[in-house]
Amino acid sequence: MSERDLATRFACRLGRAALLTLIAGTVGGAAVLAGEAFVARHRRYAEPELGLALRATVGRAGAPPLRLVLLGDSSALGVGVDRLDDTIGGQLANLLAEGPTGRLVHLSSVGVSGSRSTDLATQVARALLGRRPDVALILIGANDATGLRRSRDAAAYLAAAVHRLREAGVEVVVGTCPDLGAVRAIAPPLRQVVGWSGRRVARAQTAAVLNAGGTVVDLATETGPVFRADAGTLCFDGYHPSADGYRVWAHALLPAVAAAAAIASRH
Repeated sequence: MSERDLATRFACRLGRAALLTLIAGTVGGAAVLAGEAFVARHRRYAEPELGLALRATVGRAGAPPLRLVLLGDSSALGVGVDRLDDTIGGQLANLLAEGPTGRLVHLSSVGVSGSRSTDLATQVARALLGRRPDVALILIGANDATGLRRSRDAAAYLAAAVHRLREAGVEVVVGTCPDLGAVRAIAPPLRQVVGWSGRRVARAQTAAVLNAGGTVVDLATETGPVFRADAGTLCFDGYHPSADGYRVWAHALLPAVAAAAAIASRH
């Protein structure tokens, strides 16, 4: 056999070995991700605290009133804490009541734990029942990202919700999908996959919300580094924010919500 034939045979064997290694690595990687997904799904997660009031009034009597409604997923309910003052809504209400404008905040939430962007239409209908809110804060996207839903579709449903609220005269602030690469409930490398999915959702949300006339706060960029550095920003389940985590979000959202409230007061 000539040296050329030997070289050709060696190259073929090397190619087959590389292909088998790639297939084995792909299958092995998929098995790891599937195993981590199974573990993540079967962890014990925080549940909505039924004792938390979904409606509250915060501030001094006689202060300029502000009707603030929260829409979205578990974060709009404050899952992970057991006191109203520790929820994202409670912390924002207190900050608005104590701020330079000293608002009397009428706080409510129509969020539902586990919601995806497709669920926002029902929540918008509930939010518009009765007296029209001045400002709507929407927190959504994490369940779209963890379910690996198409970011374009999720953003379209969010844009439709923002458009309906704006048509009703409500100022809208959206906190985009948070940094899912910071959660401890999901192990690497699945955590990196989910984090990548969250970033895709957040980018699509930003463009869609701005086009629909809403205001965007990029929670991943604004607060992700804090959540990655401090495990105390998450509650016991390693997924939902703790009181400290909601406080970090509240301070990131406050400027946009306060600006929206100022615009609403001029209507």
